[in-house]
Amino acid sequence: MRSSRRLLLLTQVNTFLPIKQCLRLNRRRSPPSTAAVPSSSSMPEQGVLLLGDDRDPVDRVEEALHCLPPYDSSLRWPAGDKPPFLYWKIRDFAHAYRSGITTPSVVAEHIIAGVEEWSNKKPHMPMLVYFNADDLRKQAEASTKRFQQGNPISILDGIFITIKDDIDCFPYPSKGATTFFDKIRSVEKDAVCVARLRKCGVLFIGKANMHELGLGVTGNNPNYGTARNPHSIDRYTGGSSSGPAALVSSGLCSAAIGTDGGGSVRIPSSLCGIIGLKTTYGRTDMTGALCDCGTVEVASPLAASVEDALLVYSAIAGSRPMDKLTLRPSPLCVPNLVSPDNNNILGSVKIGKYTEWFHDVSDRDISNTCEDALNLLCSSFGCQIEEIILPELEEMRTAHVVSIGTESFCDLNPHYRAGKRTEFTLDTRTSLALFGSFTSTDYVASQRIRRRIMYYHNEAFKKVDVIATPTTGITAPEIPQSSLKLGESNYVVSAYLMRFVIAGNLLGLPAITVPVGHDKQGLPIGLQLIGRPWGEASLLRVASAIEELCLKKRKRPSAFHDILNA
Repeated sequence: MRSSRRLLLLTQVNTFLPIKQCLRLNRRRSPPSTAAVPSSSSMPEQGVLLLGDDRDPVDRVEEALHCLPPYDSSLRWPAGDKPPFLYWKIRDFAHAYRSGITTPSVVAEHIIAGVEEWSNKKPHMPMLVYFNADDLRKQAEASTKRFQQGNPISILDGIFITIKDDIDCFPYPSKGATTFFDKIRSVEKDAVCVARLRKCGVLFIGKANMHELGLGVTGNNPNYGTARNPHSIDRYTGGSSSGPAALVSSGLCSAAIGTDGGGSVRIPSSLCGIIGLKTTYGRTDMTGALCDCGTVEVASPLAASVEDALLVYSAIAGSRPMDKLTLRPSPLCVPNLVSPDNNNILGSVKIGKYTEWFHDVSDRDISNTCEDALNLLCSSFGCQIEEIILPELEEMRTAHVVSIGTESFCDLNPHYRAGKRTEFTLDTRTSLALFGSFTSTDYVASQRIRRRIMYYHNEAFKKVDVIATPTTGITAPEIPQSSLKLGESNYVVSAYLMRFVIAGNLLGLPAITVPVGHDKQGLPIGLQLIGRPWGEASLLRVASAIEELCLKKRKRPSAFHDILNA
């Protein structure tokens, strides 16, 4: 029965090969001789500025500022009522605070009003599972005093950021958007990534909503209510970082920190029309996250712009000591976007495209829009698109679900057995039933597949610098009314949402999603770039160019709060 249930569920996903078939494949094929996660011997990146993995985050952020074009307030604050851009950037807030246009305390009041408005809407659409207005006012008051005294900590001082509910942010509880996890696990200090941001003067709005325990990619959560997509409130944000994406997309904060183990930063970023950066596995210290012991998960930024993602990444990056020994990361760096060689470097970029895979979407609107963005990049800078083939994509998806499923089950099974089973949502229980059916043999077979898939990608990266795909196979799906109370397990939708994101997690590769347009219904479309291990700087450079070229195609969400100009 257990074996039959496992194969039935895998078949329903419509994208995973049965695990036993993958085992037969492994018996026939010996994995090529290559490491599962390449070390820093990868090709060095050009035109970058080294930040120093062990330096103070304040110094790293200050250094990263030198890589950005000079700030011109006349372009960002033009005369007239309507500025010609979509989102205020971190440097806009910094300019407003330093020039006396506003203060962090004033902006905090606008955020509080916006959060309360969203929470009181009909239908219910909470973006946060924990919010304390008084604590936010207290943080903002301290930041305002620093500006009044002429002593801001960094460019991030007074910048409002939200934290996904599976990352510790003291004194808030970490529930993983369950109803009970804070009762069995207390929060005594910030997660490392949060502590680094706090050291830079960041102000934390609260704990953002998410798909329960990250075990889903729609963002559905019957415990606290399902976050709504600011572009169309009857549609999902995507998940599992649903609240972070909704908050950034709606203008209520410049950036957020989410976790990504199966596209959980990139999927909601794409569906909500913002930037989502997934770092190389091991690039950020996961200490203080609920999911800090697996092999696929990272903590990464969601942001309104590539520039903001770069600044937040500069603050939170830095491997934990053990990862430095075992993974040997390349030096932490960011692209120098003001270098005289920047355009030449962009012109030398080779972009890998597996055409058959690229167009495996629900509607060719998605892949055609992404293709148009790539063609625009090539015609503007002289990049080349190279056709590549990535074998065994189905096996890769199976290996990922077994890897993340087994690791999640090992982490959650003690609570499941201790009587918490009925406190999980039905969707989570269904996932855990599937994950619990995997055997140790299945897990080992998946690691063999993982090694072989890494070999195929290494071969592709000998020809190209980045691999381009649509971020998702569908745009934001509608939220079934019946799912709001009890949740849902729609594996067909999940398969479309996860179609292109798996390599980043199973292989630990960095990836970024950039908004490049909208479909006929006005829903955002994201283009994904996948890079070599530790190649975040190269991805940020290409993403910045694409963002600039496609800026006029982005639309302001229908549910939007202008917290700086309010």
